Amino acid sequence: MGKVLTDQQIEAYHRDGFLCPIDIFTEEEALQLRTELEAAEQKWPEAFQGAARNNAHLNVMCLDSIVHNTKLVDAIEDIIGPDILNYGTVLFIKEPHDPGFVSWHQDARYMGLEPHVGITAWIALSHANEVSGSMRMIPGSHGEIKAHNDTFGEENILTRGQEVEDVDESKAITLDLRPGQASFHSARVIHSSLPNRSDDRRIGFVIQPYMPPHVEQVIKRAPAQLIRGKDPFGNFDLIGRPKKDMEPSDMAMRDQVNQVWSDILYDGAKQRRDF
Repeated sequence: MGKVLTDQQIEAYHRDGFLCPIDIFTEEEALQLRTELEAAEQKWPEAFQGAARNNAHLNVMCLDSIVHNTKLVDAIEDIIGPDILNYGTVLFIKEPHDPGFVSWHQDARYMGLEPHVGITAWIALSHANEVSGSMRMIPGSHGEIKAHNDTFGEENILTRGQEVEDVDESKAITLDLRPGQASFHSARVIHSSLPNRSDDRRIGFVIQPYMPPHVEQVIKRAPAQLIRGKDPFGNFDLIGRPKKDMEPSDMAMRDQVNQVWSDILYDGAKQRRDF
């Protein structure tokens, strides 16, 4: 039995490559976080466009608080142990009736993080279900890395529009989350999401990934945050936390991190996009 997760939940994560749902925040707490996030969006709209949705936890306090939430980090510790780094975050926001989708893919294919032992934590700040375009997972698909095709599809919200072909969608599991719940998934599991057909925004805040410090970035040296425990390996340049919203030095740090991310995620690609 872990601090948060049961033995059965930990076993399910290792068996299926994902775990859902995990109660982290109450619905009231999630609504407060959403309110704070949307207030920041209204005040600084340019800070949430394109690539700026990556690593916004470095300059927005409510997102920083999620990354360091004790219950969330305790649940991560139950799987990867007490020494925990955060590589970064992404805001995946689908507006009402937005045609944007995520094709079938494996995160590990382009992230450059080896070994693939980190955990992506997906936090729902609004309802995530089949109508709003929640994630879909292929259970047990977290084995070998599959070949991916870079489509750069206009409505595909992945960097390269990368996709795995010939996925048996009959095996897919839809991950339903209420606001405040999380799902965890492996960097190797094959997953996707459909467009948002609902009348509300689908807001997912993704920590990608929490990882033990022996993980290495094999494409280009990169920053990370020490969330808990120790980092005896020094594989990443450790960076700090914001002290207030939109501090210029924090925004500059975010931009530096996002440039490193772009260099890594588009390594060898025929083109780049602004996300």
